Amino acid sequence: MATALVYHEDMTAARLLWDDPECELERPERLAAVLSLLRLRGLEQRCLRLSACEASEAELGLVHSPEYVALVRETQTLDEDELRALSEQYDAVYFHPSTFHCARLAVGAALQLVDAVLTGAAPNGLALVRPPGHHSHRAAANGFCVFNNVAIAAKHAKQKHGLHRILIVDWDVHHGQGIQYIFEDDPSVLYFSWHRYEYGRFWPFLRESDADAVGQGQGRGFTVNLPWNQVGMGNADYLAAFLHVLLPLAFEFNPELVLVSAGFDSAIGDPEGQMQATPECFAHLTQLLQVLAGGRVCAVLEGGYHLDSLSESVCMTVQALLGDPGPVLQGSMEPCQSALESIQSVRAAQAPHWTSLQQGRAPGPSPSICPTEGRPLPLLPGGPTGEAAALGLLGFHPTPASPVHMAVALTGPSATLALSPEVLLQEEVSVGRQETEAWARQHESLTQDKALSALGKFLFLADGILNGKVTCGIAAIPACAKAATLDVAIRQSLSRGAQRLLCLVLGELDWPLDIADDGRILWLNIGGKETAVRSAFHISTPLPGTTGGFLNYTLGLVLPLAYSFQPELVLVTVGPAQGLQDPHVALLAAMLRIPAAGRVLALLEEESASQLVTTLAPVLHGEAPPSLGPFLMASPEDIQTLKCLRAQLEPRWKLLQVASEAQGEAGSCHRVPLGKPPSGTNYTDQACS
Repeated sequence: MATALVYHEDMTAARLLWDDPECELERPERLAAVLSLLRLRGLEQRCLRLSACEASEAELGLVHSPEYVALVRETQTLDEDELRALSEQYDAVYFHPSTFHCARLAVGAALQLVDAVLTGAAPNGLALVRPPGHHSHRAAANGFCVFNNVAIAAKHAKQKHGLHRILIVDWDVHHGQGIQYIFEDDPSVLYFSWHRYEYGRFWPFLRESDADAVGQGQGRGFTVNLPWNQVGMGNADYLAAFLHVLLPLAFEFNPELVLVSAGFDSAIGDPEGQMQATPECFAHLTQLLQVLAGGRVCAVLEGGYHLDSLSESVCMTVQALLGDPGPVLQGSMEPCQSALESIQSVRAAQAPHWTSLQQGRAPGPSPSICPTEGRPLPLLPGGPTGEAAALGLLGFHPTPASPVHMAVALTGPSATLALSPEVLLQEEVSVGRQETEAWARQHESLTQDKALSALGKFLFLADGILNGKVTCGIAAIPACAKAATLDVAIRQSLSRGAQRLLCLVLGELDWPLDIADDGRILWLNIGGKETAVRSAFHISTPLPGTTGGFLNYTLGLVLPLAYSFQPELVLVTVGPAQGLQDPHVALLAAMLRIPAAGRVLALLEEESASQLVTTLAPVLHGEAPPSLGPFLMASPEDIQTLKCLRAQLEPRWKLLQVASEAQGEAGSCHRVPLGKPPSGTNYTDQACS
């Protein structure tokens, strides 16, 4: 199945017929530029192309009043003076004789996309439409919007397909107040919007765009507003909003469908937004949404008025929907203080309505939860730094995909597993025996024939990923050789020039004794015996006890660390005693492939690999992970442990922050200086408050 791409050339027909500096931004060239670049990049050809059909007036009536639909219908016969007079009755709107036809096509495209995804004809898709829709009210046009495309699509999904939980993500730079008004008392639709607000001084100048507007009646908590109070928000700010606000709520809500009001005026270069998020950021946001709702993501174009920025951002979104690994997100991963203030405000406003944001307290601090052993936290050098570089929009090109997207190196009975034909199954291919023996020489457990054969296949696969011939892979090795193989994998990667390796160890496994803790390896052990932060690059914590605890750790620790570190390769080591179910491992793998541009190598124990391979292979290939099952709130102990871990690590990894320095976080660990640090270094440790 291919990603659906829905549009119609007729949607370029409506245009402004008089001088109006405010409205001239919304012009036909917006679609023409996007389509041109999609074709140039070969992306349209890879999609399931659907030609939009007009929505019926009954379908428009799912949201809009009959009187309003009739008024827009009548614009087909009005002359220019009459069109202008009618347009002036609304805020930032213009009408054209083709507006009714174009607006019906825009709604129809959104409905066709939803139908294609929910009937299984496509896994996901994008509707390229104009006019946009998210500002439109039940009985009024507003902000270039005539009919509310996404709101009608949500109503249609509920009525025709019987859905009960729909997530709408509005990443346009303007508040989609039309969607908010339509669903503000409806608990079946979770609406999230970030938007330029500036304390109410930015259009549409609404008090109900602020963080404390959370919905009405039964819908309280199902409207989530994240107001940006200054311009210049960049990649780190957008990621922090997803990791610390949207995704925790979305996992708890467990949507059956994700609709995206995909406005790209929130991208760099746009005159309306004045933000700094680069086009590849939208590939990352799209991939983060694809772990929800079985991957059923339907994006519908809203704003975006810088043609180059718009076109690049749409292409990045389509590549993500197609399953291509996105480019590594460049720039400093430190949210600005204004963004953190907004994030903390919305978390506080929503906490009464969502258990995933509620701050439980442990009965009391204990050394096993928050160690304060008198040693400072070493903040080692390493990892990318520096300010985000300005994007040369005209010269921007995505990194080409590897010739082989995924390879699997298995041994024993698991080698007979049925895998997708797009996955390369390595059977006899391996590096030379002499090279394999050289790597194995330091480990007795690798010298046995079976382990040596598995190591040769593993090294060949790792070489392929490091050389760019393979994007990701899975390797099975004997249980007795797991630690030794991981040690070899680290050494091999470093010898090939890798500077940043993320090692995610699920279960108990010690750091290789003679590998330097020098900032090139970020070692994260989940499922260890105790919580320990030996350096900013060496972290261990026991396995959380509930689904909510696992998600808290994934979104509040693992992903912020991964995005901050920006690994060249992620090594995931999984053993049978690691305590996680296969869907949990799959979700971790699916989410870690996003910051790593797809470069994930999973190392499994062959004795337990068979079932896990069938779960992991599709996920690493770009498919959605399976559901985690019912959401259970994290325990107070897990919440407090995570707070203490974050407090210890925030000085080095700024994306872990969920509040500004002025605000702090209720119930967090306060910093206690320990000892006298080496000259020129500012070390702190934490104790639980």
